[in-house]
Amino acid sequence: MSKLFSKPGVYFIMGSQNAVERDPLEILEAALAGGISCFQLREKGAGALTGQQLLNFAVECQRLCREYKVPFIVNDDVELARALDADGIHIGQEDMEANAARRLVGPDKILGVSVHSLEEAGKALLSGADYVGMGPVFGTQSKADAKSPAGISGIMAVKSRYPRLPVIGIGGITPDNAGQVWSAGADGVAVISAIAQAKNIPLQIRQFNETIKAGAEK
Repeated sequence: MSKLFSKPGVYFIMGSQNAVERDPLEILEAALAGGISCFQLREKGAGALTGQQLLNFAVECQRLCREYKVPFIVNDDVELARALDADGIHIGQEDMEANAARRLVGPDKILGVSVHSLEEAGKALLSGADYVGMGPVFGTQSKADAKSPAGISGIMAVKSRYPRLPVIGIGGITPDNAGQVWSAGADGVAVISAIAQAKNIPLQIRQFNETIKAGAEK
């Protein structure tokens, strides 16, 4: 599990609805080839796939991730994660309790929890979370239900109190502002639209990876 966070990385989140007019599997393969460190399937919102279509899509996403040896995480849907034997599950504050998710997926799977405060991060850690997604760091258009931006101060507070808990920054992160997220102590940046809507996906990921060094130097 710790291998996932052994070095700072770019964590790509996508559902078919984020692909707009492109093939989501082509986007994912370009992101995998470009060097993302983790992929989370987040099939939610208007136009989201369900039933057999969702299962078929998830199977293809998992196949690509296995081909590139990148962890495949399922957002929220514990039943789907278990059916596919996914590498892990990510849940939000409005989803099931983190300790219930841990019981369902077992001790060996990755468990991520979305948090928006130091208190929520502490609860996630006690419930067996392997990492937390902290945000939104900046404003975001990718999630209709996003809370108001927390800035980088939330990441700094969590890393100060729980230095060994991996924190992934999420929300409005681009290559232009990612350096601030690394400087705050984040172990990764989670990105939706900045990769899914990029014209040159491998170039975009390379630029994200270049910000890791820049952030560390500050």
